[in-house]
Amino acid sequence: MSDEALGVSWRQLREFAGVDLSGSYILSWYLQGEALLLDIDLCLETEHPFYEMPLPAESACIRPAVIEFPYCGLVGLNGAAHRKPSEILGEIGLGAIRDLRVPADGCYELHGEFGTVLITAGPPILRLKGP
Repeated sequence: MSDEALGVSWRQLREFAGVDLSGSYILSWYLQGEALLLDIDLCLETEHPFYEMPLPAESACIRPAVIEFPYCGLVGLNGAAHRKPSEILGEIGLGAIRDLRVPADGCYELHGEFGTVLITAGPPILRLKGP
């Protein structure tokens, strides 16, 4: 199957320029109004403007961040029926991210140690947290 058939990769989204989602880890999922938010430890690549050389005991530049999916209408987990985010968030685990794809406009497929999460929402917004 071609990459086009699978949708657009997160590496093609400008919001994720200079980051390595496959080196990142989801710490929590929560709602704020109509937005689905993911607290993450984000792995920055050398071309990211906030990249800093890791300390000797570190293997990568990791910074706290939030991925926001605004206007989140539905969420599905591992192929189960999509439900309102408030009904399913407690069932989604935490862990390392493997991939994020955009199979169609307004649909995001997040893969990781927590399984496969399908999110129907507006385009994601990535924000680094302050020091």
